[in-house]
Amino acid sequence: MLITFHKPYGVLSQFTPDGSPNRPLAEFGFPKNVYPIGRLDADSEGLLLLSDEAELNQRLLHPLRSHTREYWVQVERIPSPEALRQLEPGVVIQGQPTLPCRAWLLEPQPVIAPRDPPIRFRKSVSDCWLGLELTEGRNRQVRRMTAVIGHPTLRLLRVRIGQFRLGDLPAGQWRKLTAAERPQVLSAARR
Repeated sequence: MLITFHKPYGVLSQFTPDGSPNRPLAEFGFPKNVYPIGRLDADSEGLLLLSDEAELNQRLLHPLRSHTREYWVQVERIPSPEALRQLEPGVVIQGQPTLPCRAWLLEPQPVIAPRDPPIRFRKSVSDCWLGLELTEGRNRQVRRMTAVIGHPTLRLLRVRIGQFRLGDLPAGQWRKLTAAERPQVLSAARR
């Protein structure tokens, strides 16, 4: 069984509480014996897959399989094309280079439902949404990458794994993938 979940802000990618105010996955009524494939930080949102199939974890997450993940990232200010090009060959974070990625300004800018709690807002500082396509998922990688180019992340939403898109599934909701959708998740091809 493979499940798609739109993980809201403030939710852990684990079933047990960790002593923080963040909510665990146990509060969302998932079937027994499923576990998250990969993770999203509590302050990140979007597509989280869960399954009772252990082999999917290695199949989807190992960087050598080049399994793509797409993120929409709201950042402070509007990065120049040159700043975005700095990300694409990879940048050094925590002393290690990231794998090459794809980075672009989302046009048109998406309309995303407000987050609770809202992001910080500063009248004098603009913001915009970027698209980032990665093949690895290091701890807080997207946030560290945007910081390297001088555009701190305000909000982070994973919208795609493989060729499977989160779509319009509301935050906090989940559903089982259909037989037709499974191959989209397992597809590693870049666009």
